[in-house]
Amino acid sequence: MLKIRLQRIGRKNDPAFRVVLTDSKNSTKSGRFLEILGTYNPKVLDKKLRVSFADDRIKHWLSKGAKLSDTMHNFLVQNKVIEGKKVNVLPKKKPTVARKELKAKK
Repeated sequence: MLKIRLQRIGRKNDPAFRVVLTDSKNSTKSGRFLEILGTYNPKVLDKKLRVSFADDRIKHWLSKGAKLSDTMHNFLVQNKVIEGKKVNVLPKKKPTVARKELKAKK
């Protein structure tokens, strides 16, 4: 299955990301991708220059059956490339357990 997701580029403490089309079985750090569909640079101060997408190519691959990662889905909804609701990408919080209960379970 093809997937549109972010791939980290840039050196240590200077993150930048590519939006790539890749096979879902490829590791995110493998570097293998089929097509570059845009960029995201969180360190740029001007919000209009921070994100650039090839909207027509993204829509083309979505029509061919490619899936979006949750983060990419949220980016595209925020930038009005696609319509929909944002997806919660943060893990669900677990209830805190008191230390005495934690020791009793072991």
